[in-house]
Amino acid sequence: MTRFLTLLGRSTAAHPWRTFAAWLVVAVAMVAAAGASGGTPQDDFNIDDAPAQAGVEQLREHFPASGAAGSSAQVVVHDPDGSVLSEESLATVNRELAEIEHVTSVSPPRVAESRSTALLGVVFDAPVTDPDLTGGAGLESLEAAVADAESAGALDGLQVEFGGELAAAGLEEVQGTGELVGVVVALLLMTIVLGTIVAAGLPLLMAILGLGVSAMGVTLLAAVTSVSTTAPTVAIMVGLGVGIDYALLLVTRQQEFLRAGVPVVEAAGRTAATAGRSVLFAGAIVLVSLMGLPLAGLPVYSSFGFATAIAVLSVAAAALTLVPALGGLLGRRLLPRRERRGLPPRRPRPARPPLSARWAAAVARRPVAWTLLAVTLLLALAAPTLDMRTWPRDVANNPAESTTRQAYEITAAEFGPGANGPLTVVVDRAAVGDAGVATTVERLRATEGVVAVTDPVVSPDGAVAVVEAQPAFGPSDERTPALLEQLRAELPDAVVTGNTAMFSDITVLLVDRILLVVGFVVLVSMLLLAMMFRSVLVPLKAAALNLLSIGAAYGVVIATFQWGWGTDLMGLDQAMPVSSWLPILMFAILFGLSMDYEVFLLSRIRERWLATGDAVGSVVHGVAATGRVISTAAAVMVAVFLGFATELDLVVRQLGFGMAVAVLLDATVVRLVLVPATMTMLGRRAWWIPAWLDRVLPTVEAEVDLPDGPVSEDAPVRHATLGAG
Repeated sequence: MTRFLTLLGRSTAAHPWRTFAAWLVVAVAMVAAAGASGGTPQDDFNIDDAPAQAGVEQLREHFPASGAAGSSAQVVVHDPDGSVLSEESLATVNRELAEIEHVTSVSPPRVAESRSTALLGVVFDAPVTDPDLTGGAGLESLEAAVADAESAGALDGLQVEFGGELAAAGLEEVQGTGELVGVVVALLLMTIVLGTIVAAGLPLLMAILGLGVSAMGVTLLAAVTSVSTTAPTVAIMVGLGVGIDYALLLVTRQQEFLRAGVPVVEAAGRTAATAGRSVLFAGAIVLVSLMGLPLAGLPVYSSFGFATAIAVLSVAAAALTLVPALGGLLGRRLLPRRERRGLPPRRPRPARPPLSARWAAAVARRPVAWTLLAVTLLLALAAPTLDMRTWPRDVANNPAESTTRQAYEITAAEFGPGANGPLTVVVDRAAVGDAGVATTVERLRATEGVVAVTDPVVSPDGAVAVVEAQPAFGPSDERTPALLEQLRAELPDAVVTGNTAMFSDITVLLVDRILLVVGFVVLVSMLLLAMMFRSVLVPLKAAALNLLSIGAAYGVVIATFQWGWGTDLMGLDQAMPVSSWLPILMFAILFGLSMDYEVFLLSRIRERWLATGDAVGSVVHGVAATGRVISTAAAVMVAVFLGFATELDLVVRQLGFGMAVAVLLDATVVRLVLVPATMTMLGRRAWWIPAWLDRVLPTVEAEVDLPDGPVSEDAPVRHATLGAG
């Protein structure tokens, strides 16, 4: 591996234009392939293990025009003055909606008791991801139809809002403003640390190029399998963060070699052989973590894992090839101008050790006290996790000015909160007959927590009957799962389904599967760490600290969103449950990202330990050697993730905020306190491994140390092969 990476770094640096041409060919080929054969992201909530799935299949079979195979929207017509709506106005709206392309039916208006509000259901024969409906086009078609009704004078003084899946999808498009601000902040941070805009721009440029190729890869993936509409955004978020991190590590290492007098091409080779190995290994751990997502058993999670893996692979490949190529092209221009000219720094550095080394030494002097302090802090932050309540998504939490939120609130006020999430009950009429259908309706109306039940609607083929039951509370209410469980127990001849039932089933399934995903990710990551660091205790310690920091991040997210402590800070006006997608998705991504920093830091500690045998000194050296780059990389990643935390999509918002908090805690409390403290307490025992395990495990070489003095172009790269401790 060392020889291959060295040759890769040298060849790309010596022939940068060939490298750029190769990437151009790959990019053009990917664009052409995506244009010819690419697909469109589409949420797939067909889940075999979900009790509600059986009802969905029955609706598709017996009500082909019901929208179960397509999409739907809800139009709310409301008179703010409380006046009675005219039948003529509603008929005009109904007629205009029916003329929209892909609309198969518009339900008769459901009028509230006040007679000032009416609901019209619109059924489309195409899913929300159809090209004619994506990008907000579906919502625009609804708005155009209402505008035509308004121009005809049918809606004077009336308020019209839109709800349902089609309207919600139109509001979930990525805005991009916060991400742009985050990228600018990241560029400024890297400029300050690296000392030159050229060196700072290189990681950003590399990450963007890698993401461009990965976007085409995700499009091709969507042609062969279902890809969640949120997955590309998550892939961009993670890819941008790790891409900048990987490139930053390589650029920083290359600057070190250049400062030591190493020729440009050789510096690129040595950078690839040292920092490049850490990038390769860290990327492998991220990929392993992402591959745990399919174990959740949901197509949505599989698409998250595969799409993000494509992004990570692309940016890692770009980092390992484009960074040395651009480094070879720029040469010593990667260094600040004063260094290139041989001038002394404006502010000479003091002779004493750097701050990170002094900090690590202070922690090493009292490791037990620092460990107790840090663990207490993280446990306190993690405490709210015990109160976690999840729900996939709810338009009640959309921005107050959005049409979906307005539609939700008007519907709740006029028809009751449960009208926003009715339960669909499908009865097998062929099996139980009309008497069984009537019995089901009676039981529903007698159930506590159900406030309204519609009359049965028989399918065209007479096989099933469908009844809608309106709960007394909104879909994301904590009482919903209990009501579903009760209805399913009391209605053995019926299937309870619908969006609310499916979302509740998803929440239950994800709670049941999280331990499987966590176990897989932790065990495989520990195995990879044991291969690299030839230790039993180091992987155990790393896994424990990562779990602790991720738990603390969960707690902060719950306190911010569910408890409402940070709603004003996040631009929200009310507390809300944590998205059901968040716990597993956030864990898989963060465990891999946290291991990045673990690999960078432990590589330096391990190499110094092998060279000196000084357990405490190696810890201080490792923190001093990596403190600046890890802190900078973490600050960059936090800025990028906080940019995504400004999105309207609450899943992306919560994920961006949670990941920013986790990276901040990991780079400070864990890397600067717990790692040096625990490694000091473990001492020589940290590198112990049984002889039989050392023989069985494959050997992965650790990152090498910076050579002393100038090196010739044909000098070999020194490295340490890690054996048993």
